[in-house]
Amino acid sequence: MARRSATALSAGSSSVQDYVKVIYSFTEWQERPITASQLASRLSVANSSVSEMVRKLMDLGLARHEPYSSVELTEDGLHLALAMVRRHRLLETFLVRELGYRWDEVHDEAELLEHTVSDTFIERLDRKLGYPSRDPHGDPIPTADGRITVPSAHPLQELDDGHRGRITRISDANPELLRFLAAEAIDLDAPVQVLERKPFGGPLVVRVGDSGSTRTFDFGEELTAALWIETHEVHAGCRLPDASGL
Repeated sequence: MARRSATALSAGSSSVQDYVKVIYSFTEWQERPITASQLASRLSVANSSVSEMVRKLMDLGLARHEPYSSVELTEDGLHLALAMVRRHRLLETFLVRELGYRWDEVHDEAELLEHTVSDTFIERLDRKLGYPSRDPHGDPIPTADGRITVPSAHPLQELDDGHRGRITRISDANPELLRFLAAEAIDLDAPVQVLERKPFGGPLVVRVGDSGSTRTFDFGEELTAALWIETHEVHAGCRLPDASGL
């Protein structure tokens, strides 16, 4: 198992665990750190409650925070966060694969279970599932020793005309969006190509599917922000900032 300090373990109340998990998850797919107000919004609590909990995290050696700046995890905080992320994502995977839950139903159920099951249960669950590397939404599952590999991907909204790739992650923030995608049979690993962006803030026109069964959609802002695309090729005029490294 990943090393976790005695302080982190003894501080393992569900609220502490939730906070470090949210701090980590906010930065997993982008480098911008989270602020106290963003923490309050994501956890649906008052700013005063966040301030109190952040002070507790600092006292426990799990977080760093300067007034009016972002909140960041210490090494011990990161170990605890990855342990909780691992629990949550393995449980989501189990609920979908073995119990028939839909991918829009699993988040809240996993939130409840992750605080109650033992480490032994999690390791046996991992073995039962065949050591999956990602959850039903494409988020990577940390290994038992705390390693995690996040795919190099971009939100669909950042891609320009002609870009091709495959869906590698679908944000689970909006269950209705997940239900829409399920109804349209749009899932992880589906090939996508950006055809054009409609003018004046209009939708992104996207082709989804393999050559034998492609469909075209007009995706609005929320959808293009929720779909993350992994790509291994550069097209003519590609404007991605890291395109030269593909």
